[in-house]
Amino acid sequence: MAGGGGGFLDLERHFAFYGAYHSNPVNVFIHALFVWPIFLTALLLLHIAAPFPRAAAVFTAVYGAFYVSLDRRSGALAALLCLLCWGASSALAARLGFSLGWKVVLVAQLFCWTMQFIGHGVFEKRAPALVDNLVQALLMAPYFVLLEILHKFAAYEPYPGFHANVQKLIDAKLKEWADKKAKKMS
Repeated sequence: MAGGGGGFLDLERHFAFYGAYHSNPVNVFIHALFVWPIFLTALLLLHIAAPFPRAAAVFTAVYGAFYVSLDRRSGALAALLCLLCWGASSALAARLGFSLGWKVVLVAQLFCWTMQFIGHGVFEKRAPALVDNLVQALLMAPYFVLLEILHKFAAYEPYPGFHANVQKLIDAKLKEWADKKAKKMS
């Protein structure tokens, strides 16, 4: 998707939407720590409580396929991480069973989501992305975190100029948000 051509598979648009809600470094760090555990424990919940036995596998496949469709290289890594989470959640489900498994899910989800909201309220000073687009925020969160880490530690870009293009979009979205906020205050 070089250039961010629009549509459902527009990585620049997805990344800019999510990035506009995650500009504070402490909030980004909090997300880096807690987004993937949310994904893993959501899969654990599907393993122990879903009405059909393959729900966690379907969920994992959808996420992995979507990430690969956005960018082949980083998407393949994200899909691998999804598969590892599926395997770990399957093993946990078999070991914990329903009675203990749902308690682990509950505690982990409550703790991780609380940390996310603290990151937004205290550091970002902005509501989370899921307030404006729940599906996009939940679908993009694990991938966004991975792309952030890859960029920070390996200078990874899906294609040359990606981060510069996204930063321009994020800056525009942040300005638009600040203008709306200022207008409400006056």
